[in-house]
Parts: sequence; structure tokens; C-alpha cells
Amino acid sequence: MKPDQPQVADRVAELEEWLRKRGIGVLFDAQAAAWVGREAMSLEELAGRVDLLIVLGGDGTLLAAARAVGDRGVPLLGVNLGTLGFLAETSWEALFEALDGALEGRLVVAERMRLEVTVERRGEIVERELALNDAVIGKSALSRMIDLETRADGAYVTTYHSDGLIVATPTGSTAYSLSAGGPILVPEGRSIVLTPICPHTLTQRPLVLPEACRIEILVIDTRGGDVHLTVDGQIGARLEEGDRLRVVRAEHPARLLVSPGRSRFSVMREKLRWGER
Repeated sequence: MKPDQPQVADRVAELEEWLRKRGIGVLFDAQAAAWVGREAMSLEELAGRVDLLIVLGGDGTLLAAARAVGDRGVPLLGVNLGTLGFLAETSWEALFEALDGALEGRLVVAERMRLEVTVERRGEIVERELALNDAVIGKSALSRMIDLETRADGAYVTTYHSDGLIVATPTGSTAYSLSAGGPILVPEGRSIVLTPICPHTLTQRPLVLPEACRIEILVIDTRGGDVHLTVDGQIGARLEEGDRLRVVRAEHPARLLVSPGRSRFSVMREKLRWGER
């Protein structure tokens, strides 16, 4: 549940009543529980006890839920209460029809590739996260360029001289990577995109790698500035010179419930105005 939206309290109560009338048990995260006066659980606890996680909010809320699910196989149904709703495709108006479809087995589980991101510092792992969208190495506003030596399956790719580097999944290809000039990939695809942020040379362009590729990024020069790793735009960690990032395809994908009659291209046209003149 997206916080700081008390106006949806009535919707939470309506959803609970609809589910309970059909004999379906309902559990709540802290925000939703507070609005309907029920016992609260963490997202991690919910993910371990439910058959379906209904996420009310926007894309950021769904990203947080996907991270909380971890390696569990529980599917997520994203209900868009925000603006874009590229990941949370279902509108509130279409929710109950979608739930009927889910109960009748008419919705499709779309598996979305995730990335496992680890940061190694002086031989020890200091950070480990799952990313549904992307992992971004970036600098603070006042920092100079940073140098990132990048390898794929042990082979030297290049040293990016840039404001940073985005490592994106196909799902994340329409997020920050797209704004930085990266390609649009079909979200159910199995590739990894490297997109430099404002590279110093025109020859350093976005690169699409196979899903099984093991990516290694060494922070070789921060030029005295602050450099951070940000995962899905939500989880951050400060990086130091000599830190080594390893990015691989996560063993367990995220599982999203989607309508079988809605194509990826219609979503892009509707949400991104893709193809408009």
C-alpha cells in the first residue's frame, strides 16, 4: 500500500469486503491495516503467507513489493492509484473484474527478470539487493565525472567516463535507462542493458547483453566526489574507489498478474505515448 494517501482508505475497506464475501482471507500491511483497524504485517511477512499480493499505489509501490517478495513465488497484482502506472497496469475501476479473472484462472502470470546486485569492498560483500528495474551508479550533483571499468563474463568491455552507469532489466528499459537514451525492450525479454549516463565520448553507447552475462563494474576513480548505488530508485548505498559491483540475473523472477488480452505495445502506446507523431 502506498503511504500518505488516506483518501484510498474507503477503497481498502471496499476491497476487503469484496474478498471476504467470497470466502477469501485478507491480510494487510501496516498502512492498509491502520485504515481498516486490522492487524498489521510487514511486506516480507505478507509475502510468506499469501497466495496473491494486491499492491495499491503506483510503480514505486510495486517495485518495493517485488523486492519484499524476495525469492518467493507469490504473484503480484498492481493496482494503479498514481499517475503513470506502467508496471501497476490495473486501474481501480478494473480491479474487481481482474480479481474475478484471477480467481477463475483467466489472468496470465508474466515472469519478469530481476537482477541480483552485490557490492564487494576489500574482499567483503557490503550490499546485496534485488532489482526489478535497474541498478544505477551515479554521482552527486557537484561531483565530477566518474570512471567505471566494466567487464562481461570476465572480458573487458570498456571504462565508462561518465556521470554514471545504468544496468537495467527489460522491465527497467522504459524507466531511467530510456531517459538516458537506452533502447526499449519487451518486458518479458531476457537481456541486460548497460546505459551510460552522459558519457564523455560519443562512442560509449547503450549495450544489450545476454541474460546469462555476469557483469562486473569496478569503481576506479570518483575524482573526489560522492558516488552512490541506487536500486530501483529506492535503495541506496555509498560507493568508494575500489568497490566492485557484480550484477547477474536473479534466480527467481518477479511474477506479475496481467490481462491476457492486453499487448505490451498497447501499454507502451498508452503509457509512454510511444509511436505518436
